[in-house]
Amino acid sequence: MTPSPNSVPLAVPLPEQDIAQQVNPLVPSAPLPEIDLPANQPTRITPPRPTPPLPEQPLPQLPAPEDLLPTPAPVQPEDLPGDVPATVFVERFNVVGSTVFTEAELAEATAPFSGREISFAELLQARSAVTQLYVDQGYITSGAFIPPQTVEDGVVTIQVLEGSLEEINVTGTRRLNPGYVRSRLALAASTPLNQNRLLEGLQLLQLDPLIQTISADLQAGTRPGTSVLQVEVQEADSFNVQLSADNGRSPSVGSFRRQIQFDQGNLTGLGDALSVGYTNTDGSNEVNASYTLPLNPRNGTLRLAAGRANSEVIEEPFDQLNIDAPSQYYEITLRQPLIQTPTEEFSLGFTASRQESQTQIDGEGFPLSLDADEEGRTKVSALRFFQEWTERSSQHVFAVRSQFSLGVDWLGATVSDETADSRFLAWRGQGQWVRLLAPDLLLLVRTDVQLSDSPLVSLEQFSIGGAQSVRGYRQDAILTNNGALFSTEVRVPVLRVPEIQGVLQIVPFIDVGTAWNNPDVELDPSTLIGAGVGLLWQHNDFSARLDWGIPLVDVEGEKRTWQENGIYFSIIYTPF
Repeated sequence: MTPSPNSVPLAVPLPEQDIAQQVNPLVPSAPLPEIDLPANQPTRITPPRPTPPLPEQPLPQLPAPEDLLPTPAPVQPEDLPGDVPATVFVERFNVVGSTVFTEAELAEATAPFSGREISFAELLQARSAVTQLYVDQGYITSGAFIPPQTVEDGVVTIQVLEGSLEEINVTGTRRLNPGYVRSRLALAASTPLNQNRLLEGLQLLQLDPLIQTISADLQAGTRPGTSVLQVEVQEADSFNVQLSADNGRSPSVGSFRRQIQFDQGNLTGLGDALSVGYTNTDGSNEVNASYTLPLNPRNGTLRLAAGRANSEVIEEPFDQLNIDAPSQYYEITLRQPLIQTPTEEFSLGFTASRQESQTQIDGEGFPLSLDADEEGRTKVSALRFFQEWTERSSQHVFAVRSQFSLGVDWLGATVSDETADSRFLAWRGQGQWVRLLAPDLLLLVRTDVQLSDSPLVSLEQFSIGGAQSVRGYRQDAILTNNGALFSTEVRVPVLRVPEIQGVLQIVPFIDVGTAWNNPDVELDPSTLIGAGVGLLWQHNDFSARLDWGIPLVDVEGEKRTWQENGIYFSIIYTPF
């Protein structure tokens, strides 16, 4: 067979990534039947480890504060008996029992009544001024009173009784443990009880996906200065099934992907979540599962996740080689929000992960790149430290995620002194800004950057090209150690169907991705640019999207699939 000008004769099996974009040279191998290989074939066979998406939706409309927590009438403690002098000389007031305000702040509040002879009515006004100081700052169940006393040297004592919560009663829950709600509200109900802080706690619960609606009412307690919080909860449906289809996988294993996902957000009543998903293409099958357990009322969580996949190369002419790649991953993640308000969240997290893959030909392990051992196996153990910050309002959401990954040689991980292995240090930063310019008119800007100190195994490399990267190119057109991505799109409504809450948006977009390696290995091309337009239809539990991307940088290779011709689609339906 005479090779064509755009092909190279096959002397080894298919490498783990684009032949024209290789980072790692091929491993010499026993000769196989000669096949002409196009000079530009992306071939990431193993699916990437799932990563959580950045939030895209602005803050939903919250109920009015008076609907969440009506303001109770202030309770004024009883003052001293009425048999007091008509007037009294007051040099100053001694306010005791306050843990909120400084002496200077309290002295300022009572200054109009100090240093002169005042009437009994003015004495009560001085007391009320201290109470009002508390009420103005949201301490609506706190108050001041004048206890029985003997006035000496013109010093009058005002006693402050700071309000506290005696009990939190939660009603209306079905499967959700009332303690889930009670413990979170208790954080916002510390003494002295503050209405603003309590309202913020109720708003956080209103945003919780396990709760449909929540309202509360402060009632008088059994002792002076105490209150009982009556909380009414309506649970949200915590079970959901999602069906989806798209053409987002690499054509090497079949670009048309089908998926079914089962999510139970409240498995045992503790707010623990179980997620199980199955994904299939013509050449691959993949199962992923995760379990998330709340650890504390501040929404700290422990997450266990695992997945297993088997991928077979079905793309011509490589399908003749019977190449398949079983893979699996396991990870455990601790995540703790440090700042959490209805509009802002800052969290830290730590993940320990393990990834294993093997490439096989006719069922026999065989190395297809230098980052695999003689049986074609690649094993990566890594510790990952991540930081997440989200700030949102009803008009925008801004989210960033930073992750440092340290590869280690634990548990038999791949180790090599000559090629990429499990020992590495990499940083990945992701950012997304969504701005609501008008009803249903959205601007979305997204960035993604990865930096590494050394060559990476293919499981850890940065991908450029595809529906979630640079549109106009096939999935994983470039795999690289270091890369950067910038994407922006505008979603413009062109049709609304109020009867079904449906909206059709036209979506012009532009994507740019660039790559470089360490050590320096030339990539040609190293930058991909795509521009195009899409259509997005959304209503209730159904959404569909069709994008057409035009490549502005030429990349050699055949264009057999929709994806390789810049056409991407996705359909998502949530029947439950």
